Amino acid sequence: MSSLKKTLMKQGMKLMTDPRVMKLMQDERVMKALMTAMSVPGKVQSFTSEQVQSLAKAMALATEDEVKDLKRTVRRLEEEMARIERQGEAADGSKKKKRE
Repeated sequence: MSSLKKTLMKQGMKLMTDPRVMKLMQDERVMKALMTAMSVPGKVQSFTSEQVQSLAKAMALATEDEVKDLKRTVRRLEEEMARIERQGEAADGSKKKKRE
C-alpha cells in the first residue's frame, strides 16, 4: 500500500510541475471545486453521524458514546466502592486489634 502512495505522490509532483496544471491551479474556480471535493467525505461522515444520533433518540436507543460514558461511570463507581470497602475492612481490623 505504501508503494501505491509513493507512486501517487510521484505522479502528483510530476503533474504539479506541468505548466498547464500550474495555470489551471491558479484558476479560482478550479481551486474552489477542489476544496469542495476534498471536504465532501467529512461532510458525509458528520451528516450520517447526526442522522444516526437523531434516529437513536427517536427510537429511545443509547448511542455508542452514551454507552461508553455509562461504562466509564460504572467502572469508576466500582473502583470507588472497592476503595471504600477496603477502608471499611481496614477500620474493622484496627477495631478488633484494639479490643483484644
